[in-house]
Amino acid sequence: MKIRGLVITASLFIAAVALAHDGGDRDHGSKPAKGHSGELVRTVRDATRRYHDVRNAEADGYQLMFGCVSGPDDGAMGLHYVNMALVGDGVIDPSRPEIVIYEPLPNGGRRLIGADFLIFYGAWHAANTGTPELGGQLMHLIDSPNRYGLPAFYTLHVWAWKPNPTGAFVNWHSDVSCEQFEGVGG
Repeated sequence: MKIRGLVITASLFIAAVALAHDGGDRDHGSKPAKGHSGELVRTVRDATRRYHDVRNAEADGYQLMFGCVSGPDDGAMGLHYVNMALVGDGVIDPSRPEIVIYEPLPNGGRRLIGADFLIFYGAWHAANTGTPELGGQLMHLIDSPNRYGLPAFYTLHVWAWKPNPTGAFVNWHSDVSCEQFEGVGG
């Protein structure tokens, strides 16, 4: 029952991240830190290279959730493949993203475009002080109470495989579309 509760809470959390699209949740991190952002993108590329084939991500415990996430006028985030074990471990590791993100292709395929890192505020602050960061990028806090009814959490997208004209660490990707997605998600 305890594991089921964690899975439900984590699922709601992922849904909150995936569906965030009002003004307070649009900016998904700080501006790139000089000298660090390129290294973080390289680390994420190294960590996710094998996930160009979505079957490898699925074999490693990632599963599609929430269909294809798009915004009303900010582009899209794409398809979120979530590893629930990593969501629940309370650790932020640039070599182990909690979510890998794909763009749907016309033939039903998937193109790897990035990763998303997330951690609950309580889990982070049980052992740390300050705001979590990856490669000089401060993670974005979504405080509680929030519209999702979830505990506060931190999140950071890294668009490592498809350059984003609005930045490598923002929530929405202006050049990603969900138009090719035919399905409902995991």
